[in-house]
Amino acid sequence: MSTKEKIQEEVDVLEQETFQHEIVLHNDDVNTFDHVIDSLVDVCEHTFEQAEQCATLVHYKGKCTVKSGEYKDLEPRCSKLLQLGLSAELV
Repeated sequence: MSTKEKIQEEVDVLEQETFQHEIVLHNDDVNTFDHVIDSLVDVCEHTFEQAEQCATLVHYKGKCTVKSGEYKDLEPRCSKLLQLGLSAELV
């Protein structure tokens, strides 16, 4: 087994052990684009461009994953989005 294969195998194992959760933002007829964009910049630490793209995807596709990572990091972010009146879920 080459060194490259061994390293890739170790990375694959580490990725499997770290279960990733996601915050999914859903479309609604209540919030403005500006509110959604500002919320994503503030809560999810998106750039303006990222937030704008996510807001557009949510509008046209109905939902979009806006943040992924560990549960302990995402749970307070999802709660904050909900407090701001957005439709979000942690999966």
